[in-house]
Amino acid sequence: MQSGSRIGIVGAGVAGLACAKVLSQAGFPVEVFDRTPDVGGVWSATRRYPGLRAQNSKSTVAFSDHPMPEDFPRWPDGQQMQAYLAGYVQEFGLGRHLRLGTEVVAADPVDSGWLLEIRDELGTHRTSCDHLIVANGVYSDPVLPELPGAAAFRAAGGRLCHVSQFHDVEQARDRSVIVVGYGKSACDVAEAVSHIADETTVVARRLTWKMPRTMGLGADYERLLLTRLGEAHFASRFPHRAERLLDRLALRQSNLDLLQERVIRRLKLRELDLVPHGSIAEIATSRASLATEGFAEQVEAGRIAVHRDTEIVELIGGTHGPAVRLADGSLKLAEIVLCATGYRQEVPFLTPFVRRALTDDAGDFRLYRHILPVEVPNLSFAGYNSSNVSALSAEVSAHWIAGLLTGRFVPPVDELMNNDIDARLEWSRERSAGEHAHGASVVPFSLGNIDEMLDDLGTRLPATTRLAQWVRPVRPASYRAVLRGDSVPAPAAPTPEPVAER
Repeated sequence: MQSGSRIGIVGAGVAGLACAKVLSQAGFPVEVFDRTPDVGGVWSATRRYPGLRAQNSKSTVAFSDHPMPEDFPRWPDGQQMQAYLAGYVQEFGLGRHLRLGTEVVAADPVDSGWLLEIRDELGTHRTSCDHLIVANGVYSDPVLPELPGAAAFRAAGGRLCHVSQFHDVEQARDRSVIVVGYGKSACDVAEAVSHIADETTVVARRLTWKMPRTMGLGADYERLLLTRLGEAHFASRFPHRAERLLDRLALRQSNLDLLQERVIRRLKLRELDLVPHGSIAEIATSRASLATEGFAEQVEAGRIAVHRDTEIVELIGGTHGPAVRLADGSLKLAEIVLCATGYRQEVPFLTPFVRRALTDDAGDFRLYRHILPVEVPNLSFAGYNSSNVSALSAEVSAHWIAGLLTGRFVPPVDELMNNDIDARLEWSRERSAGEHAHGASVVPFSLGNIDEMLDDLGTRLPATTRLAQWVRPVRPASYRAVLRGDSVPAPAAPTPEPVAER
């Protein structure tokens, strides 16, 4: 593709901004569309709930060439993350590429690329691009469950909404609040409102394992999950020598058992009756999350009540005020019900024909390297490799897309890519019992996914950096030279077969 080819990007979150920066620097005219009035995606003020905070520290959540401000705390909150991304836009002059407050309503493939129908404050218009990048986020469309009695509940004064639509913690003051779910957003918002609400209840159909930020003795969340040694404790698709050694020495399971017991003790899970069913190895799925600071303490203090292994079966209105009925038959007063019930992975602006070509019968996205759809030309995805190091993964993905569009590398023929996708999805479904974000998650193999993309680009990290990553959490800045092209060349690989006409 010629450097003058026009690139359209849907989404101004982490992945969309990384693509805009990398591709504009490669000489492509770029337009980024986002329906919100600000950049940030999940960090946008339009969907930022109380208690939202980065899972990673500022040293691992940043881009390789744009460090976090020194005055930011170690664990930035949602507002600081959005400010950081706005600073990224300013630093690299991306503002001229942004079309905020502009929704892509429809995208139709044509011979020359894509015809886009967009809607802004002035109405609906048409534009076009030669290559379209979908960066709308793996968690883009909030799921609000259909609960019986919702109309009567609201008529009685109750508020029912998704957590991403709850922006002001003061609205919970002196109210009875129920949070549905047990993921990171559920625990974050429950902890935040518990300080001012009259009562706070978490209703969790299923408890999941969470990692505390620190566990003493020099161990912490990032040292365990953001190092190569940490990744080696989970069975990967292509086991390397370190994994096989851990198995031979019977260290993999024993270390995970030790970790599980330490987490239970650190968070007082037995005392609080919050020990999840199953093994802590389940953190190696798309549900992996960091334990919310202060959540366990608020449960212990009686400020948060957790109803585990149950769910809301009915919303109730009437003269006594809004309430909910749980599956065990109990009633709970509930003036506010916040649903932290996840998101759908939707690309509603693409035609039904294109959407069918992108997913299989299970609804899993069929993308080579989590980026390239084999059956649809002039289209790629960014951010669909949901990762423990999202900014770095998005940045490397952007360079992969740039390499593809400039001809720096040629992917395998369609048959080989389809075979790889089939094998990856089957493996992902089996190892995570289907909790793999419809094929759009690489957790906990974030570094392995980055290695694959760098190998495709014919480059690799210096040996000293890779060695350090075995025991030290990944540092995005160490990839700066690699992504500038000043890296150590990878060993020569066999010449790939020509790409079939796409």
